[in-house]
Amino acid sequence: MVGFKNRYMVMEVFVDPNKDIISRDDPIVLSQHNISKAIKDSILINFGECGLAASLGSFQVKYVNHITKVCIIRASRDEHQKVWAAITMVRSVGNCPVVFNLLDLSGNIRACKSAALKCEELKFEHLKIVSGALQSEDVNKHMQNLERIKMLEH
Repeated sequence: MVGFKNRYMVMEVFVDPNKDIISRDDPIVLSQHNISKAIKDSILINFGECGLAASLGSFQVKYVNHITKVCIIRASRDEHQKVWAAITMVRSVGNCPVVFNLLDLSGNIRACKSAALKCEELKFEHLKIVSGALQSEDVNKHMQNLERIKMLEH
């Protein structure tokens, strides 16, 4: 019996830099639910109900890091181009204007996990350099989790 074939996409979410200036009281929350809803709405608008129904069989936002703004999205092998096209057409998550950038496309989760870890590691290193010693508890906790994940890989 042949297993169900999936594609995994590592996506980077670029948040509009002017959003911080416009409204500080409305925090930008990137969560699995918010990103999934935005992508499903885009599939519905651009490909209709039939396209949405075909894509939902395997579609799932597997991982989101709200600090580095990296996410992993799963789609079936037959429908991954449709999902990718719909992600490209997403212009906002919630009330926040965003743009998605594909970092890696793979057939297994392990390869995407390593690509996501590499990207997050680079972002955390950049964050360390930029912020110096002024890091929040949340950032420190995510950095420790990243170190634990890297240790489990080896």
